[in-house]
Formats: sequence, C-alpha cells, structure tokens
Amino acid sequence: MSKDNLPADKVEDQLKGKTLQVYMYMIKRKEPVGVREVQRDLSFSSPSVANYHIDKLVQLSLISQDEHGRYYVVQKVQVGVLQAFVNVGGRAVPRLLFFATFFTTMLAAYLVVNLDTLDVFALGFAVAGAAAFWAETIRVWVKRPIA
Repeated sequence: MSKDNLPADKVEDQLKGKTLQVYMYMIKRKEPVGVREVQRDLSFSSPSVANYHIDKLVQLSLISQDEHGRYYVVQKVQVGVLQAFVNVGGRAVPRLLFFATFFTTMLAAYLVVNLDTLDVFALGFAVAGAAAFWAETIRVWVKRPIA
C-alpha cells in the first residue's frame, strides 16, 4: 500500500495527542505555518518537538511542505475525536451543539405557545432531551483536541 493510501486505522492510531493538536492547529490556521510558529503557538518546549509531530503528519500524507519550508494541510480526515466535530467558520464545533440548540429552541417555543395549558409529561421530555444534548455537547467540547 502506498504512502498516499494509508489505512484509516493507521492514521487513527498515529493521529492523537500532540500530533492531533498540531493537525487541528494547522487546519484552524488555514495557511502555511513554520515549525517555530507551531512550537510557539502550541507552547511546545522546543522546535524539535514541533518538528517531530509535523514529520509524523507528513508521513501520514496529511500535510505537505511548500517551497518556503512552511507546512500546510493537504488532506482532512475525520477519525477518532474529530468525528464529533464539524467546521463552522473556521472553528471546530461539536456536532451535538445543533441538536442541543434545536431542542432548547423547541422547548422555548412550547413554553410560549402552551403557557396556559402546559402538559407536565411533554415539558419533562423536552427538558430531558435538551439537558441530555447540552450535557453531551459540553462533554465533547471538554475533550476537544485544541482550545
């Protein structure tokens, strides 16, 4: 199997910890970055630490180097914790945020429309659904790979 067609489990195995943090940083930046920028912005102890993780990403064919020696993302993958996020306006947002917002909006609409004839069971299900989605959204947000 060529380097360009690495199996997803190999990518998932290698794309974690600080390597994942570097990858997410580069996706967020949307422009080529140098080793020292990565080291400084991610508070790594030395440029060699940043370079080690960049080299891993190059070997995985996720990033490449331009003619000026700066690195850029060539392939976006959705593995591991990244599957729980979607890019919105250059920011990684938990997918569950949309469901949490929808259930909260529906709860508010239910309260406004049925304020005089509230059904306790319907209200309970709506509150439980919204609370569950918000709890999961927060749980995923806390585990995000980069702040």
